[in-house]
Amino acid sequence: MNTKNILDKLPYASPFLFVDQLETVSETGVTGSFTFLPDADFYKGHFKDFPVTPGVILTECCAQIGVVCLGIYLMGDELGQNIKIGFSNSSMEFLEPVYPNEKVTVKSEKIYFRFNKLKCKVKMFNSTGKLVCRGELSGMFKNDSDAK
Repeated sequence: MNTKNILDKLPYASPFLFVDQLETVSETGVTGSFTFLPDADFYKGHFKDFPVTPGVILTECCAQIGVVCLGIYLMGDELGQNIKIGFSNSSMEFLEPVYPNEKVTVKSEKIYFRFNKLKCKVKMFNSTGKLVCRGELSGMFKNDSDAK
């Protein structure tokens, strides 16, 4: 499965899609990027007169690239068309702010994938290569035959 197929299978759309591009994907991990556009609604109130990307949005970006994209790749054709994904656990540490119009890169390393549960170590870097946040995320995947 190539990166375009993975992006086409993502169950998200703007304004809740936080994946622009996948650079690499393999059995052991994925690297992808996203640019936070300055007109995103969450910047209007976080923080007033000094917009910063909320940690929950950074976590979601890491989850979409680091867990969902990798899970779609690992499940392959078994996943089918009606993707069902459940976010099951997160532990994140935030080290640097991300501002509007900033491009970030997420690198994910598979810890394990069994019984359709994927757990990954994720790291997000800003455009200067500085570590923004890191942690562990996990999610569950259901294929078409399981989704009822």
